[in-house]
Amino acid sequence: MKSNSLASEERMAMRPFKYLRATDANGAAAAVAANAEAKFLAGGTNILDLMKEDVERPTQLVDVTRLQLAEIRPLRGGVSIGALATNTTTANHPLIRSNYPLLSQAIVAGASAQLRNMATNGGNLLQRTRCQYFYDTAMPCNKRAPGTGCGAREGLNRIHAIFGWSEACVATYPGDMANALYAYEAVVRVRAANGNERTIPIDDFHRLPGTTPQEDTNLEHGELIVAIELPKSSFAKNAHYLKVRDRASYAFALVAVAAALDLDGGTIRNARLVLGGVAHKPWRSREAEAALAGKPASQESFEGAAEAAMRDAKPLAHNAYKVELGKRAIVRALLRASRLA
Repeated sequence: MKSNSLASEERMAMRPFKYLRATDANGAAAAVAANAEAKFLAGGTNILDLMKEDVERPTQLVDVTRLQLAEIRPLRGGVSIGALATNTTTANHPLIRSNYPLLSQAIVAGASAQLRNMATNGGNLLQRTRCQYFYDTAMPCNKRAPGTGCGAREGLNRIHAIFGWSEACVATYPGDMANALYAYEAVVRVRAANGNERTIPIDDFHRLPGTTPQEDTNLEHGELIVAIELPKSSFAKNAHYLKVRDRASYAFALVAVAAALDLDGGTIRNARLVLGGVAHKPWRSREAEAALAGKPASQESFEGAAEAAMRDAKPLAHNAYKVELGKRAIVRALLRASRLA
C-alpha cells in the first residue's frame, strides 16, 4: 500500500502535455477545437492547480496570453472588457470604478492580490468548483468522473448548494466576479475556430448540474472568450458586494451577495440581487428584485426581499445555516448599497 506522502508526490507530478503558443484568436480556437482534450491557458491560476492534483488531464495547452484581447473600452454607452485583461487591471480601471463599482468590489473580494494580478477575466468565468470531493481523486465525483456518484450529496456538504442542485451534483460555483456580471446583465462574446463570433447572455453562460454536472458552461469546445460586454448601467451610485466566509482571506464564499439599487429619492425603481456560494452558478433572485421594486429603501423592505430570495432554498444535511446566513447577508448588503448602514 502506498504511503500518503508517495501518493501526494504522484498527484503533484503532472502528466505530459503538448504546449502551443497561439499567435491569433482563430488559430487558438482551431487548435483547441481539433483536440477534445486540449485546454486554453491564460493566467493559469486554476487549470495548473487542477493538473497538479490530477483532476484535469489535458493533452495540450494552448497559450493565449500573447493575443490582443486585454483592452477595456467604451461600447454603446457601456463597456467592453477584454478577456485577457487581468482582474487587477479591470477592478482598477476608471470606467469600471466609476460606472460599475459592484464589479470592482466583487473582483477585489476574490482571491489574493497576487492571484488577481495573474488571473484573467475569461479564465475567471471558467474556474471550476472548489468542492473537496471534486479535488480528491480517491472520492466519487460526477463532475470529475461522470457516473461515479456525488460524494458530497450524502457526505460532508457544509459548503455546498442550497439552490438548483441535482442528485448528480451539489457543488457550488466559487467565483465572485461573475456574481456582479449577472447583476449587470453582461454578455460574453466568444469566437469559434472559423472566426465567427456570438454573444451569450451571462445568465445562460453557466449551467446548473442536472444530469451532466461535468459541463460547467454552454460554450462549445474550442470557443474562445474574447470579451465581456456590459450595457449602460443605472446602478453606479448604490451598489455593494458582501462576501461571508470562514476567514478574511484565502477563502471562498459561504454566501456572497451582489446588491445594486436604482433609487428615486427614497424609493427603489429597480434592483439587482445575485447570490454566490449557494448554487452551481451565480444565483440571481428575481423574486427578491420583484419584492423590492417600488418599495421604500428600508430595513423592512430589505427583510421582505431576503425572505423572498430564500423561500425556495433546499438545504442539504449540513448547510441549512446558509438560509439564515443568506437572509442576514442580503439585508446587510442592501442596507450598505442604499447607504442606510
